[in-house]
Amino acid sequence: MRLSINTLVLILFLGGISRAQEPQDPASNQDQPSTVQPIDQTADTAADHAYTSPDGAGRVGSDYVLGPEDILNISVLNVPELDQTVRVENDGTIGVKLLGRVKAAGLKTKDLQTELAAEWGEKYLEDPSVTVFVTEFHARPVSVIGAVEKPGLYQIPASRTLIEVLSMAGGLSKRSSGAAGHYVFVTRKGGFQDLPEAVGLLPMPPDHPTQVRIDLRKLLVSHDDVLNIEIKPYDQVSVPRAGVVYVVGAVRKPGGFLLEDQDSVTVLQALALAEGFSANPDKKNAEVIRRGDDGAAGPIPVDLGKLMRVKKREDRGKSDDFDLFANDILFVPDSTTRYVGKRGMEEAITLITGIAIWRGF
Repeated sequence: MRLSINTLVLILFLGGISRAQEPQDPASNQDQPSTVQPIDQTADTAADHAYTSPDGAGRVGSDYVLGPEDILNISVLNVPELDQTVRVENDGTIGVKLLGRVKAAGLKTKDLQTELAAEWGEKYLEDPSVTVFVTEFHARPVSVIGAVEKPGLYQIPASRTLIEVLSMAGGLSKRSSGAAGHYVFVTRKGGFQDLPEAVGLLPMPPDHPTQVRIDLRKLLVSHDDVLNIEIKPYDQVSVPRAGVVYVVGAVRKPGGFLLEDQDSVTVLQALALAEGFSANPDKKNAEVIRRGDDGAAGPIPVDLGKLMRVKKREDRGKSDDFDLFANDILFVPDSTTRYVGKRGMEEAITLITGIAIWRGF
């Protein structure tokens, strides 16, 4: 049963007397802000404004996610007794009048407003109008996605390097099907200024000014400070999974092969990864199946017998061997069947789809 406003005021008043009679911990008072300067905004547009982050790393918009140490102002229309200013604790909760501890970290202000309105509306008030806005930003979120053990949103209370942030996410993925690729990408809304030139530190093209690409192997092996850049609040750290080259057909070990520390392999290298031919390969009519920008798969004829003959001779500079990239398929048909051309390509794509599903690619 919902309470009347007078009854609610009485409960809050008696609760205030009870708290006043409890002994206070002086140290706890030091943790509470003496004054809080509210941001100039209205209840209807609070979540739609953008604010400058505490360290100037970027702009905080309606997608800002609450975190520890943020200070929030909560108000309920026509019920000033419920108005309060709270700090998000390290465990991610806030103390709310009548409701006790409520989870706040990880939510946007609109989400928290909805939750508080539902809780108060269920127990005490009729359709309460709740407003929550951040008066002091202290959370410093960084998102880590991709081939790491624990992707997610992490708070960095102090300066952190790229390696430290990757460690917070549990390090690189240990699953063979989700192994990290060659690079790690860091995206920053304000872009990157005055980055030094270094082997392994690769600024992106002009159409990606907010992103930098770092050679992951060089970073982890060398611990070079130039590569181990400082990560700032609101950065996004992305570790793409390693690309896969597939070899199927008349080979000893058909399947997908990870490009963990390189961007490509040659046709003959891919054949070696598949441990060479099985019985009765049709070397002359092999194909590389590569998807174009339009998504359509087109075959590239490859004479493997010719490639291998040239490889054995000294005039290797004349070899027609070429690179295979992520998602390319080397298809070696069986000479005893007629699965060549379009039929062979369709069979290869079907087989690769099954391998990809089984391995989790």
